[in-house]
Amino acid sequence: MPQTSIAVQLYTLRDFLKTPADIAKSLRKVAGLGYQSVQISALGPIETSELKRILDGEGLSVCATHVNFNELRDELDRVVAEYQELDCPYVAIGAIPNEYRNAEGYPRFARGASEVARRMKERGLIFGYHNHSFELEKFGGQTALEILYSQSDPEVFTAEIDTYWIQHGGGDPATWIRRVAGRSPLVHLKDMGVVDGKQVMAEVGEGNLDWPGILAACKEAGVEWYIVEQDICQRDPFESLGISLRNLQGMGLS
Repeated sequence: MPQTSIAVQLYTLRDFLKTPADIAKSLRKVAGLGYQSVQISALGPIETSELKRILDGEGLSVCATHVNFNELRDELDRVVAEYQELDCPYVAIGAIPNEYRNAEGYPRFARGASEVARRMKERGLIFGYHNHSFELEKFGGQTALEILYSQSDPEVFTAEIDTYWIQHGGGDPATWIRRVAGRSPLVHLKDMGVVDGKQVMAEVGEGNLDWPGILAACKEAGVEWYIVEQDICQRDPFESLGISLRNLQGMGLS
């Protein structure tokens, strides 16, 4: 286990992860920034054994990944084998499939995903759900995110709250993190700023989110991994990741 609870979501670097050579070069730079763990997402084709060799060579662990839900449902044996080889315990989905994004679909997904999550737990993996802002649309007085967490099995269906997207949808990140206390081992940290009158994603601590409040909520909720992600960077993505890491460390996170 690395001596840190901060990781980087590799989706931030998707344009630099197209080939095995790109992946090796980028992971070397990630380690050089001071990160010791990554969340796997948006990598180009690479054999799991080669990825494991590169990660081990750079002293990087894999704390989590993002996988398409249909893969989890239909190809679980393959997914289990792949992520056990990477010593990765948390397998989250990056987004709910489009067909579930309606009043009938959200509760149906909560139940179906719970069944998949129970099968995953039997094999040693933990299911996670990563939100965007569209889940804060209301159906019958409840947001879709409330429906998902109230109608899923809290023993196996865990949360990966994304701070930016909660704020983008009109919610409060700290409030939502507390609402899923005890079932939120992962959190995505990205900031929200304003440039030329437009909302933008920003490095952690460089925007306007309430980081003291968010980090206090994470501690109360039992968050294990603080995962830095920035879908769109206003500067070089590696520079952005370095800024976020330094700022989090300056806030007392290690």
